Amino acid sequence: MNYLKYITGSILLVLMVSCANRSAGPTGGPKDSIPPVVLRSVPLNGAVNYTKKEILVYFDENISLDKVNENFIISPPQKTQPVVRANGRVLSVNIEDDLIDSTTYSLFFGNAIVDLNEKNPLENYQFAFSTGNEIDTLQVSGKLFDAVNLDPVAGIFVGLHASMGDSAVYNDKFVRVTKTDTEGRFTIKNVKAGRYRIYALGDTNRDFSYQTGEAVAFLNDTIVPTVKTTERRDTTWTDSVTIDTVKIARTASYHPDTLVLSLFKENKKRQYLVKAERRSLHSFSMIFNRAQDSLPVLKPLNFDSSARLLLQSNASLDTLNWWIADSLVYAKDTLKLQVDYLKTDSLFNLISQTDTLTLAFRRPPASRTASPPPVLNFTSNVASSFDIYKDILFKFEQPVLKADTSLIRLQQKVDSLIVPLLYSLQKLDSAGLQYSLKYKWKSGESYEIETDSAAFISIYSVHSKAWKNSFKVKAPEDYATLKVKIEPFDSLVVLQLIDAKEVIIREQTANPKGNVFEYLTPGDFFVKLFVDVNQNGVWDTGDVLLRRFPEPVYYYSKKLSLKANWELEESWDYKSTSDRYRKPDELDKLKKEKKAASDKEGTTGTRSTSGGGNSGGFPGSRMNSGGMSGSGMNMGGMSGNSR
Repeated sequence: MNYLKYITGSILLVLMVSCANRSAGPTGGPKDSIPPVVLRSVPLNGAVNYTKKEILVYFDENISLDKVNENFIISPPQKTQPVVRANGRVLSVNIEDDLIDSTTYSLFFGNAIVDLNEKNPLENYQFAFSTGNEIDTLQVSGKLFDAVNLDPVAGIFVGLHASMGDSAVYNDKFVRVTKTDTEGRFTIKNVKAGRYRIYALGDTNRDFSYQTGEAVAFLNDTIVPTVKTTERRDTTWTDSVTIDTVKIARTASYHPDTLVLSLFKENKKRQYLVKAERRSLHSFSMIFNRAQDSLPVLKPLNFDSSARLLLQSNASLDTLNWWIADSLVYAKDTLKLQVDYLKTDSLFNLISQTDTLTLAFRRPPASRTASPPPVLNFTSNVASSFDIYKDILFKFEQPVLKADTSLIRLQQKVDSLIVPLLYSLQKLDSAGLQYSLKYKWKSGESYEIETDSAAFISIYSVHSKAWKNSFKVKAPEDYATLKVKIEPFDSLVVLQLIDAKEVIIREQTANPKGNVFEYLTPGDFFVKLFVDVNQNGVWDTGDVLLRRFPEPVYYYSKKLSLKANWELEESWDYKSTSDRYRKPDELDKLKKEKKAASDKEGTTGTRSTSGGGNSGGFPGSRMNSGGMSGSGMNMGGMSGNSR
């Protein structure tokens, strides 16, 4: 009996283990990494005299389509995009537009075709056929760079126009088009012999024509595609004197194949009033779409025109904030005023515009508990270790009416003594939102700054609190110095010292004796320059209508590692560089590492459906439209002035 129980238990155990193994599933072999393989197509790739609108491509495995709208391109471009489908092992393309006689059609799929299970892409698959007796085979190649930072730009359309007119990019469609890859490279295939103009377009609406605001690149020289065929003979000998066979290998090289395009956005934006609002009791603001050359004119409609308004603006006059000093005015829940300003029409001409604004302030619900008395808050740039070249900056949340220097004390710690110091206090903007305290600091010395209660009083009679801070000024040996000399000297050069993130740290116009960048925090830096062709002190972008290119940008070839109490001197002949678009290897490496990390993060989260390319404005401090400075709006950063 026990024997039977033992046998029965063993059988049950074996069955349970077997079932468990089956539920785990097969471990399988290595992961499939081979992309789909084309077996045949209708018509043949490269067929002539084909006039049907359907193309069928058969693969060795089931396929699917990935981001087909971003990847798929047809030349010549169509008014209605073809319908591209994957069904089992068959790819079908149905062309909606009428076919043009004696024309070569090329279908570029990018990485859209993937296998069904592992999503391995068939990279850069291209299909071509002709409705005439011959298929066009010429091609042109090159690379596309960002005009500001010289990075290769991916996902941008590059195409050819047969028209030589400057208006072709506005009014005509490309005759051939392709898209840049991840390295900014492009090859336009199946080009017919002739003469062309080439353009690149960040074509956001995919209409293959340029509209102001889109990224663009062009060349003034016309493009004439050519091909050169070379032969190489491979001879097989039966013996030392007898030839067995002669094989002739022919290689075709297509030109031009080293075109370089610089992508930019024109400094043209429509000027209009984006919004006007009153978010606080004491102020109202207006936001404009672009920089302005003049201020709007205000005409109060329901309050006294002599009421005092303090303007807070940025340097470009596109962000304006008015502080209301008159209590009878800010007590009103709604302000009405007329504003006259300049606005662009459809041709980007400035015309006069008059609007009537109704600015309402929504008061918060009354609180049942007593509120503490208001305090005038401020921030400063004082840190425990303070730069010798900086001024102390104060930034206030309301305009200051009075700054009482008798309640502001600057003192130096000398041994065990506290020595009072004489300083100067200066208002930095007309509204009184920023002040600077100036003193000639001594390196390595310790200081203390203290403000009593009510040292600062706002225009609304709100007082600041008592405040105290101690700091030590850095010594010269804590800093590094860099000297860069442009040889041969070029007065049009503007030098920019940048960090690894390409943030501009300092900027100077070239000096014949060399440019000295002092008081630098030790670390890694890079140097770039732009040639200020029009000598206006800022980097200027290109203009399509005027056929004007962006001002050229160059990078110094290596990283500069600066150490404390150390001076480095470099000479730079930027004109001698063999590749103007070459950046320091370290910057390229950092950018690639950042992109790889971003891509890795993207794969673990929500999958992006957006295409590649240049998204948004081109960065660049002074290289675009200037920062927030001047009349009171620039209250961040607290970096002081470089020496």
